[in-house]
Amino acid sequence: MSTTHAVEGIDQEPGIQQSRPPLNVVYEWLTTVDHKKLGLMYIVYALIFLIVGGVEATLMRIQLAVPNNHFVSPQVFNQLFTMHGTTMIFFVAMPVMFGWGNYLVPLMIGARDMAFPRLNAFSFWISAFAGLLLYFSYLGASGLYAAGSAPDVGWFAYAPLTAKVFSPGHSTDYWTLAVFLSGIGSIGTSLNIATTIICMRCKGMKMSRMPLLAWLYLVMSGLVFVTISPLTAAQIMLTMDRYLGSHFFDTQAGGSAVLWMHFFWIFGHPEVYVLILPSFAFINEIVPVFSRKAIFGYPAMVAASVGIGFISTSVWAHHMFTVGMGAAANTFFVFATMVISVPTGIKIFNWLATIWGGKVIFATPMLFCVGFLFQFLIAGLTGIMLGSAPFDWQLGNSYFVVAHFHYVIVGGILFALFAAFYYWYPKVTGRMMSELLGKWHFWLFVIGFHLTFDFMHIPGLLGMPRRVYTYEASRGWGGWNMIVGVGAIFQAAGLLCFVYNLVWAYFKGREAGHDPWDAWTLEWSTTSPPAEYNFAVLPTVNSRRPLWDLKHPDDPDSDYE
Repeated sequence: MSTTHAVEGIDQEPGIQQSRPPLNVVYEWLTTVDHKKLGLMYIVYALIFLIVGGVEATLMRIQLAVPNNHFVSPQVFNQLFTMHGTTMIFFVAMPVMFGWGNYLVPLMIGARDMAFPRLNAFSFWISAFAGLLLYFSYLGASGLYAAGSAPDVGWFAYAPLTAKVFSPGHSTDYWTLAVFLSGIGSIGTSLNIATTIICMRCKGMKMSRMPLLAWLYLVMSGLVFVTISPLTAAQIMLTMDRYLGSHFFDTQAGGSAVLWMHFFWIFGHPEVYVLILPSFAFINEIVPVFSRKAIFGYPAMVAASVGIGFISTSVWAHHMFTVGMGAAANTFFVFATMVISVPTGIKIFNWLATIWGGKVIFATPMLFCVGFLFQFLIAGLTGIMLGSAPFDWQLGNSYFVVAHFHYVIVGGILFALFAAFYYWYPKVTGRMMSELLGKWHFWLFVIGFHLTFDFMHIPGLLGMPRRVYTYEASRGWGGWNMIVGVGAIFQAAGLLCFVYNLVWAYFKGREAGHDPWDAWTLEWSTTSPPAEYNFAVLPTVNSRRPLWDLKHPDDPDSDYE
């Protein structure tokens, strides 16, 4: 069969855009069930909270830049790292991943919308309300519902800090309810994504032909089902402790603070993979396009993704080596931590094999992918170090862990997200972002990232504890913390370039056309931006690279079946 029939029914003409009154446009966005608009609202919501969380991080870095500083009070500092951590995980990282999944999954599998459009809208709005509810805790000092101050129990909310006697008022309750509602939204969106992928693929798209992005979002959705539920249960138990007289986590009444740690980290460590799997998905789609080669080892990549999903549910307690779980438990979780490095390593080797020998184009999306590969490798190596119980016993509560965690979140996840923005922005808006501004963004952010998080390891090795408010000059941490703070300035400059690029490109960027990257997945076969119905005629595919095979029927590397 000729490869010219690899995909049928693609759209070649842009949809007609009609101007509408502004109030009608606002109403349409507020009431929409279109997966693309909901995806964009998730992304914009996350970017707003990224600014908020970045400001909180900057204030903490100013406080720690020099010894014996009193820029903020100890209580405000505790509130800052509580709100920063909670914001970045629950209201930046999770929403932006769900946003891209909402936008891309139906387009990439040849569907017109998500399986449950109204559930999709409900999930977004309850997640958005959760973030606003958390920050409502800053408002008001009196009254029935006023918190009086932000929560100050850490983003992990360890017992007994959350007990009513240690955390009076309602600030902790706002944290608990916000996380609870965020979990409901996450489960609803994951259910929608999984159902859409399983049930709504276009004709000819067998599981073995699905884009790797769809595979990874499917695994991520399964992880959300498994990990959000214990966290939700823990929030209910904590509320019962605070108001109904139960003693699940009340150590003075026979409860267990370690029980909360188990509940939280059963969610907390797989959550890292909930965030990193979509990042892997972006890299899987971008690296082959800019290497001009098909992805190396598609079956191995799928198997590695599924393997990560299963193994990641068995590694949570390597966050608890310092608790004193005993030799048997420590040994199991050390082993599980080492095992999960195997499927992760398979992915890194396959990406490098895809790049090797390819005709690599170092456009901005590819630059961020290369940065991701280098930095995620380092993050994985320091993670293996912390997965060793004796090493973790020494550094488990130091700034070494903070540096490792941010290497994963910023050096891995955020760099992959930047790559996704530059790669799919033309599809979303129909306009190209500036390559010059993109490269300024990349190099400023790379320099700032390594100044901040490379040097953050050193005070950790020198004994600087996590969550410390200030320190004496004699400890020798001051110079390293100053370097870390300077790196944050470079990162902020890079982010300004990124934000300016987003706005400038929307109004003045050159028109992108349907397929500016000469790619091969189905989202590039329709208009930019896509019409509300995505495809005038639902496509039929016969390979893993349907659009590429249609454009290049004589390609010797074609994977047409």
